[in-house]
This record gives sequence, C-alpha cells and structure tokens, in this order.
Amino acid sequence: MSAPPHSPDNQFPATAPLPGATVSGPPLEIAVAFVDQAATICHANAAFYTAIQASPESKLSVAKHLVADYPNQQKDIEAVFAASTSAQLHLRETDKRALQLLVHATEAGQRLIQATNVADGNQDTVYTDPLTGLGNRRLLDRILKESRQSSKLLAMIMMDLDRFKQINDTLGHGIGDKLLQLVAKRMKRTTRAKDITVRLGGDEFIILHEAGDNTNQSAKDIAARLVDVMARPFLVDGHQLNIGASIGISTLNDNTHSVDDLMRHADLALYAAKNAGRGNYLVFTESMEQKAIARRDLEIHLRRALRMKEFELVYQPQVDMPAGELTGFEALIRWNSSFRGMVPPDDFIPVAEETGEIIAIGSWVLETACREAASWNNHLAVAVNVSPVQFLTDTFVDTISRALLNSGLAPERLEIEITESILISKPEKAHQQLTTIRDMGVGIAMDDFGTGYSSLSYLNNFPISKIKIDRAFVSTEQTPKTKALVDAIITLGASLGMKTLAEGVETAEQFSQLSSSGCIAAQGYHISRPLKAQDLDHFVNEHTASQSASRTSR
Repeated sequence: MSAPPHSPDNQFPATAPLPGATVSGPPLEIAVAFVDQAATICHANAAFYTAIQASPESKLSVAKHLVADYPNQQKDIEAVFAASTSAQLHLRETDKRALQLLVHATEAGQRLIQATNVADGNQDTVYTDPLTGLGNRRLLDRILKESRQSSKLLAMIMMDLDRFKQINDTLGHGIGDKLLQLVAKRMKRTTRAKDITVRLGGDEFIILHEAGDNTNQSAKDIAARLVDVMARPFLVDGHQLNIGASIGISTLNDNTHSVDDLMRHADLALYAAKNAGRGNYLVFTESMEQKAIARRDLEIHLRRALRMKEFELVYQPQVDMPAGELTGFEALIRWNSSFRGMVPPDDFIPVAEETGEIIAIGSWVLETACREAASWNNHLAVAVNVSPVQFLTDTFVDTISRALLNSGLAPERLEIEITESILISKPEKAHQQLTTIRDMGVGIAMDDFGTGYSSLSYLNNFPISKIKIDRAFVSTEQTPKTKALVDAIITLGASLGMKTLAEGVETAEQFSQLSSSGCIAAQGYHISRPLKAQDLDHFVNEHTASQSASRTSR
C-alpha cells in the first residue's frame, strides 16, 4: 500500500466500515505520540498506548510493534516510517481492531503520529453514505486501493437509475431521497452479505463482487436480478413510482487487467447499456473502449470546428401545395472536418448536445441562416431546427432577437422547428419561451410529428403554427393504415388552424396524394436535395420559370 501525502482533501480518515455493520458506538478517540528516527516512542499520551494496545511502561519501536500485530501489512508499515514526507496508513486484521495512522515528518528527525482506533462492531460515518446507509466513495477508493495487492478476481457492477431525474423534477427531492433509500434496501436484499455496496452520489451505485472463478457469471446474475427488481414499482408517500436501472459490469482478468481500469471499464459498459435502450446490463468489451476513444476524438475536433469555420449551411426547398410555389428553405447544418471529412449530423449533433457545444453551434446556425435569408426574395422564409438543450437556455430568446437585428430579416420570415421533447422536459419554461417567440412574429413548427408522444394537449396548449409530418409516414410504402394516419394529422392541423408540411416527399405520386389529402406544403428529394447557399439563386430562377411554364401550358 503506497502512502499518499497529507493534504486538505486527504485528511486522516477513520477506519472503513465492515460490510453489514451499522453506524453506532462511541466517538472515535484520537491519540498522539512523538517517535525518534528508529520509530521508538519519545513521548505519547495514554490514548496512544491504548490505541496500539501497548503498555505505557514499555520503551518500544512503534513500527516493530505494529508489524507484530499486523504481519500481513509489514511492507506498508515499513514504507510509511521510512518515508520522508507525511503519510497515512490503514491497518486491519480480521481478529484485531482497525487502526488508522497519520505519520508526520518533523524537525530533528522526530515524527508525530496521530492514531485513531475503532473497537470491533463500530464504524465511523466517514465511510458511510448518510442517506442510504451504504458505503460511499471513500470506502470504494479504500477497498480498490487494498485490492491492488490481491490476486482475487473482482467484479464491479455499476448501476444508474433510469428516469430518476424526472422523479426529482416533478415530485421533489424529498420523494427522490425516500426512493433512493428503498433502492438501497432492494440492493442489499439482492446482493450477498460480503458484497461491498456503495452509493457514488446522486442515483449512481456500485457493487464490488467477488466469487472465485465464476465472478463474471455471478456478477451477471446479480445484474439481471437488479434490473428485474428495480423495474418493479416503488410506493413512496402514496405515489407509485416506476423507474428502472441500467448496469455496466467489468471484471478483473476479463478484458480488464488492473484495478485502476475497473471503474473506467464499468462506466463504459454502463454508457453502452444506456445507449442500447436502458433497463438492461452489459459487460465491458474492448470495442466499448475503442468507441470511447473515437468519441473523445470526435469531441476534441468538434470543439475546434466552429473556430476553424468547418460548418456550413445547406438549404432544402419547401413548396406550397398544390400550386407548387416556393415558400422558403429549411437550413441544415453540415460539418466538413479537416481531420475526419464529412461528418453526418446524426453522428455529431448528439455529442454536441451532451457536451454543451450545441449552444454555440446553434447560435451560429441562427445567425448565419438569418443573414443569408435576408438576401433572398422578400417572400421566402427560412426554417431552423433548434436543439432542446439550446432552446431551454435563458439566453435563447435573446439569441433570436440578436440574429434578427443583426441580419435585418423580418421576424415573420423566420421559423424555428422544435421537437416534443422540449415540451415534455420543462413545459412551463417551454410555454413561456414559445409565447415570447410567437409575440415577436416568429413562426413555430412542431418537427417529426407522429413519432413521439404526439399529445393533442401540446397542440392545444402551446403556440404552434405548423405541424411537420415525419418522413416515416411519407416515404414508406403507403398502407391503408398509414394513409389514414397522415390524413388524420392533416385534418387535425386544419381544424386547429395550423399549416401541415410533409417531409421526405420523394416521388410525384407521394406529392400528388398528399396534395389531394389537403396537405399545405412539402419538402423532399422530389422537389430538390439540400442546396448550397451559392446555388439558391439558380434554383429559385429555374423553379419560378418552371412554374410559369406550367401555368401557361394549362
């Protein structure tokens, strides 16, 4: 065991708890002694002799006395007393009381020793999570540190609760805390007495599990049981709460070869489990680490992209139906990375949202789209997709105002496109933001309608001016059921006084069918693929000429 230097964040801790013990007993007694270069006591108080279980009359070497009592930690003891800097030491034998030492270096070769002794059956709360009674991060760190010198197989089971944040946000932290206490009880019933169960913080938990040669399989068995029990309803103060759990597992000697990597690999497996749909568990594989490296590389390049001017906007035309007249364009972002080439939006937008880069990127998109749209014919509008992360910031409305002011674009020529997730996460703030934006004269479109919750209350309660029918209903084979759904959305929009726009229109047949059903507008490859800004004038002229020729022929 190495001896870390003394620092404010590494204060002399009390002993770690024994698994299954309860927090009780008298306060810990701190004892002090001065020793010479040979670790022989020069002066000590009575509490120190009691702590190391020695007679005050004896002239003894503290180091030798401790080696005799804790022979399995001889190297640790000798290293601490040989060190030239302050160091701390945790001593424990199964048949002895746990002892904690902090050894200070002093002048003239003397050393000051502080000792903390905990009687059997007691533990200090420094290693206990006060809310759940489980172990805490300090306990985990201590156990892992001691495990570095052990050849035993060890598995780490890392669990994160699904949908816990919604409980805190909607019912309050008091209900959330009681839920965490019930989660801890279920964990203790699901694991073995000798498993170390720790709450890292928030709704993250870790189980250290050892089961000989079958550690990997037994860890998966525990994970499967945890997923099952966490999916069962909890009852808290009359509320039935349904959450769930995602779990990542890493096991020593199973693609994880050091204790230092154990937590990192478990965290990667947990991340993969969440991305796989939550409510399941995954065991770490080397491919997860490769993906993590690739993602970190993507993050680094993404942070530089805006500064390096690697983003550009392309514009997909939107036309009025059935006349086919051009009404505007939807702005779509493209990233041409100098390191990676063209990166699809589906690859980098989620990363930008998770890292917070989407706020700066989204502001750039709005400002650029408004500036470029200001040079178009006065009747053409521009639609801009807005990330929920950016929309819910306190500065988003100001970002729109600034983009309009700097560009000179009329507010009615700008439309923002939002998804239902914005309305679900923070409905009150979303309503306030949308009302302010509507009052500015900016249009608001509900994007991807029909693929999420599609609650009619959203259309009734929020100031939405347009419904965009998702391409999934348009570009797939038209069955009677699909057509009925599309017709219902179009009828709904008309009855509420909202425009409907169909995305993903790829054929003349789709265009004609949607038009005959009463859809107001469309966009898709049948009309045009997304165009670079410098190609818009040519497209507008050609489209206008085509429409004029069509009207003349009729």
